Amino acid sequence: MFLILIAIGWLYVALLMAVAEATSPIGTVLGAIITFLLYGVGPVALLLYILGTPARKKLRRQREAEEQATWQLAQDAQPGSAQPDTGGQSAADAVAPVRKEP
Repeated sequence: MFLILIAIGWLYVALLMAVAEATSPIGTVLGAIITFLLYGVGPVALLLYILGTPARKKLRRQREAEEQATWQLAQDAQPGSAQPDTGGQSAADAVAPVRKEP
């Protein structure tokens, strides 16, 4: 919340700088727009992006954990999804031995 107040205050100061630039006898409207973008919007956007990184990482990890849990529930719900040979019996020969005809 405190960060939002700082961002709003900084944008207000940058807006006043842009208005002063536009109303100055040697200033231009284009200079005011550039002033507002380079002194106001650019730094605030960069600051909010950098300081919002931990929240984005936390949200991504939470989403991945939910997807993993959903996938695991779907795998457990399928009847044939169990691992083979979990019955406790030893495995028999899968291929019959080849014999020569007499």
